[in-house]
Order: sequence, then structure tokens, then C-alpha cells
Amino acid sequence: MQTQTNDVAARRAYWTEQMDAAYNFMMAILEYPVEECGERLVYLPDVAQAEGVKVEFSSTKIARDFDRIFYLRAGLIEDFVAIARDMNARGWILKVEDGFRSREMQKYLALKESIFDGILQKVIWEVEGGIPAPDLLFRRISALVATIPKIGTHMSGSAIDISVLRADDFSEVERGGPYIELSELTPMASPFVSAQAAQNRAEITKLMERHGFLAYPYEFWHYNKGDAYHEYLTQSGHPARYGAIDFDVTSGIITPVTNPKEPLHSLAEIQRYIEQALDRLH
Repeated sequence: MQTQTNDVAARRAYWTEQMDAAYNFMMAILEYPVEECGERLVYLPDVAQAEGVKVEFSSTKIARDFDRIFYLRAGLIEDFVAIARDMNARGWILKVEDGFRSREMQKYLALKESIFDGILQKVIWEVEGGIPAPDLLFRRISALVATIPKIGTHMSGSAIDISVLRADDFSEVERGGPYIELSELTPMASPFVSAQAAQNRAEITKLMERHGFLAYPYEFWHYNKGDAYHEYLTQSGHPARYGAIDFDVTSGIITPVTNPKEPLHSLAEIQRYIEQALDRLH
């Protein structure tokens, strides 16, 4: 019993430490300089077909009636194709879970019942059964979903969430949890995943980094390039070239978000959703 108690305490401490670090990371990104280059977005399924690489794309909804739209900036397409080719050569298939998200998609992803309830339950566990204040939940959501356009690189068209499948049987390469895992297993370097899962994470990350896509340290599925995360993590000293944008899928026109530091959720809204979630959970 003492060993189990110690294990729970260690997991709880690790979760809190990592989520605090992730929020601090996001606050650094909030102030990181961006010089938007205006580069267009490109539709990844068309690219995969044209280049003859095997890539799978998630068929699930983001939230509400929002379909996932698999776009990346044009300057990242060559790297995307190279990653897919390397995976195919390895006997793997890249599965793109998510790409560009609009502000509306990002907002309602965080409020999606399975996501919001999962984070809330984890934070209730973190505070040992108490009901968390909305500002604490806001910080945890910021770390795991992104609550402000400036800190969400999916809204920059410079990030992809991925899984990896085996080409022979389409089984998923084990990484310690599915997309989207919301627990102490979520950080890339989590000590609570198996040795095999840790090795797979490292091998996938090495392959992604070979083509310049860096891992977000606090989620094992998120990779990005050319944005504030990338420049901050590499300590390049250069401004990011990709920032938060609005994107018209029909026309292809992109427009920088006018006020990228404006949160997508208010604390009053978070409080209201906490109350609704508690009703569902009880």
C-alpha cells in the first residue's frame, strides 16, 4: 500500500510540475516576436497523393460539426513529404491527426466534453478531490490545448498532431497512450511510460527532427516548425515567420489574427463549463 501511495504521489507531483512548466512555456511564447510571412496553406491529402507517399488522415470531428482540415504552410510541404517517405521506408505510415485549426475550432476543441471533462478530472485528481478554480483549469487547458491564438501553433498552420501506424497491419506504434492522452503520460519525456513506448517516442522524434519538425515537450504527438515554438526551443534569436492566422478555405486567403493575445475563453466561461461538467460526471 505504501508503494502504491508513493507512486500516486510521484505521478501527481510530476503532472503538476510538467503542467506548470508547460504554462510557463506558453507565457514565453505569448511574448515571442513574430514577423508573419504571409505564406499560403497547402492541403496535405492532395500533397500525399501527388507525391505517392502513404499517409493516413484522421476521420474524426474536432468538436461540434467541425471537420479536421489538414493544411500546412507551403514552406513546410517538402519536409512533410520527406517525413512521410522516411516513415514508409521504415515500415511505418504517418497518420496526421490534426493540422491547421481556426480560432473557432481551437475554442470548441478545448470545450469538447471528452477533452474538457478529461482535463477537469485530472485536475480534480491533482488537487486531491477538490473542485479547481477556473484560473487553474485555464492554465491546464492552455498547456494541453492552447487558449490564446498567439500560443497555439495549429492556428499558425505550422503544426501537426500525429500518430504512427505499422504498414503491415495498420496497428498503432505504441507511445504510452493514444491521441489524445491527458495524463502524466502526456509529456514527451514522461518516466511513467514503458521502455518500448519511450524508445518509440524517441525514434519518431528523431525522424521528425531530421526534417526540422520539433516536438512540443509537453505532448508526445505535437510537432511544429517555423513558428514561435520552434524559434524559442532552438534559441535561434530569430522572430517566428508563422503566426496565428485566419484562413478562408474557399479563397485560400490568409489574414493575421488582429489581436492574437486575446484569450479564446473567459474565466466566467470556464467556470460555467466546470459546473456543467460536474453535473455530467456526477
